[in-house]
Amino acid sequence: MVKTETYTLNMGPQHPSTHGVLQVVLELDGELVVQAIPRMGYLHRGIEKLAESRTYAQFIPYTDRLDYVSSMGNNLGYCQTVEKMMGITIPERAEYLRIIMTELNRIASHLIFMGSLAIDLGASTGMMFGFRSRERILDLFDMACGARQTYSYIRFGGVSADIPSEFVPALQRFLADFPAMLEEYHGLLTGNEILYRRLKGTGVISGQRALEIGLTGPALRASGIDYDIRKVEPYSIYDRFDFSVPLGQAGDCWDRYIVRMEEMKQSASIVAQALEKMPEGTVMSTIPKLLKPPVGEVYHSIENPRGELGYYIVSDGSTKPYRLHVRRPSFINLQVLNEACQGLLIGDVVAVLATLDSLMGEVDC
Repeated sequence: MVKTETYTLNMGPQHPSTHGVLQVVLELDGELVVQAIPRMGYLHRGIEKLAESRTYAQFIPYTDRLDYVSSMGNNLGYCQTVEKMMGITIPERAEYLRIIMTELNRIASHLIFMGSLAIDLGASTGMMFGFRSRERILDLFDMACGARQTYSYIRFGGVSADIPSEFVPALQRFLADFPAMLEEYHGLLTGNEILYRRLKGTGVISGQRALEIGLTGPALRASGIDYDIRKVEPYSIYDRFDFSVPLGQAGDCWDRYIVRMEEMKQSASIVAQALEKMPEGTVMSTIPKLLKPPVGEVYHSIENPRGELGYYIVSDGSTKPYRLHVRRPSFINLQVLNEACQGLLIGDVVAVLATLDSLMGEVDC
């Protein structure tokens, strides 16, 4: 009998399929994965510590740099946390604009996921299709705030500016075209036998284990757990919209892919409803130029594209946070990588990483 030994292979931190500077230390028995240990910290910028030396308003642009493909959600979560401390009310029109922007950003983020998954598994056309559609959303953001990635559009008390006259027609055209876009993606990827065989039954995470490790977002719902903060603890005005929460059953890479594809459809429906119901009016409350929240602490979370994004703030009554901590879903979700990869082949690690959809700017913070 031939006796073999395991060996170590570093995947990253310079590797296109790790979606950033992530190092995965693979212990291998031939081609089989014994362990896959994520090593983080290569992108750490000390953003939480920087918050202590910035005023509450000055910190908003830093939230853009966390999950930098869904910055609108980062803005919203942080602003709502401070508004919760201060008791600030938001104008109705601003609430609807916030929902429109964050749900459009959810679609844009999932398009990046779809394209990244496709190219990670060798289908570069999927990435091109995803970016082609995402450009139309970025054009809308450009109209609203003049930026295409780091927006700082959502502010304490509302949003930075009302939408221009050309925004609504452009959004209506996008919503009209999006069902055909989704159908095209499904034809290209969902109906692809190679993609199906690469994802189905790979990287299984049970519902019980997903709860134990703290998974949230699509990664949790793919394991059959019906938990979406927009439904369970509705924030903003989400309780006014009719939408469903897509769920998986097996908790494998395939379910994580399908859940996100279905979420894009639901997000488009929410945007359409918000556009129809949005009233006229102001988009910003009257608030002090320099905020001084009362002494105390607060935690608030929202449903971001990668899961529960939460902000914990401790106030000492000054113009700057005494302490700020960000509950980053990418960081938490990445903890399941090792057990999800055990027993798989090296190539399957790429599929698991892609469907966990972690983003290193948020992981390292």
